[in-house]
Amino acid sequence: MALFAGPVTAVAVAAPCALPRTGAHHSLGVDRWDPAYPRPRHRIDAAMLFLSFPDSRPLTTPRELTADHFPATSDFYRRASYGKFQLHAHTGKHWIRMPSSSRSYGIKRDWDERQRTDYLRDAIAAADPRVDFGKYDLVYLVADPDARGVDSDATKVVNFDTPIEADGTELRRLVTVFEQSPPDRHVLAHETGHAFDLPDLYQRPASGMADWDTYVGDWDLMGSQFGLAPDLFAWEKWKLGWLTRRNVSCVPADGGTTTHTLRPLGANPLGARGDRRLAVVRTGQYEALAIEARDSEGNDRGLCSEGVLLYWVRSDRASTYGPVKVVDGHPGTHGCSDGSVYPSLADAPLGKGDSYLTGHGGGVRVEVMGHTAGDRWRVKVTRKGTGA
Repeated sequence: MALFAGPVTAVAVAAPCALPRTGAHHSLGVDRWDPAYPRPRHRIDAAMLFLSFPDSRPLTTPRELTADHFPATSDFYRRASYGKFQLHAHTGKHWIRMPSSSRSYGIKRDWDERQRTDYLRDAIAAADPRVDFGKYDLVYLVADPDARGVDSDATKVVNFDTPIEADGTELRRLVTVFEQSPPDRHVLAHETGHAFDLPDLYQRPASGMADWDTYVGDWDLMGSQFGLAPDLFAWEKWKLGWLTRRNVSCVPADGGTTTHTLRPLGANPLGARGDRRLAVVRTGQYEALAIEARDSEGNDRGLCSEGVLLYWVRSDRASTYGPVKVVDGHPGTHGCSDGSVYPSLADAPLGKGDSYLTGHGGGVRVEVMGHTAGDRWRVKVTRKGTGA
């Protein structure tokens, strides 16, 4: 099982700073959308099904497990999308019995492909008499968390080379949930992001116990579901269609100084005109410096430090290989060491009077001028010009 490779469709983002989509897994290019993934605009209906096993008697109920994830997951996406997207969960009320014991499937993070395939096919076959899969855009398979063979670290989205067919519908991906109750915070929102073609923003160490959170720290759900400021980056919201061209300010490539006024990312609702949430300095064919404002609104109400956050975006880098890297605006210091997943980046945003200089793109300087009325941030960008 691997990423389903399908055609791509054009997305109306006509902007000189829009990076192109590449063949990288979950590419952050914004010029095209892969229709193999449902695009989270308007409404998506999801089925949540609960699986039990013959070697274990559930200690919780489907209703209790539903409450672990909803309405929190739907609320996260409603806030993140500025109300443009509604995730409707249709949850089962009864356990669906699997034909084999939980231990027979070898459930674990790096799962044997054959055993994983057996598990998923058994789950769909067991559920099919009760569920019309043709009604749903997304399916969550929730295993009895107390079954002996269940490993909570195995929770993930599985994509198929060859879709499973049920009720005349091709199931291209399934969200497999093995979380204990209560689960990790925002775990289902994170996995749902993969179902919408978003990459993992953490790094996965080759070996040992090296830190997974050095790329983006607390600043995005796809980096860490435990982050203090888990709202999705403005760049991802652009990719998903929640931000449009009029919400993005492109820094000209021909050099000079420009000033950009940014409204905090989490502020709702999204204004009809002139509501800029992202400024972009394109520095290469597949690279850009993104600039956004973060404060304690919406999904970010627990953040450590507010201000102007900078991060590099690469559309040619795959999931877990650094498609986004946050700029540490205050190297040598840290913040919220008692709650941050990576304190070195917890205080990354630039404040009034702070600046950042990079040699990328022929030389770019970002300066934070301060606040304006309505709590907007004024940012000055000076570049030498690249012709990119």
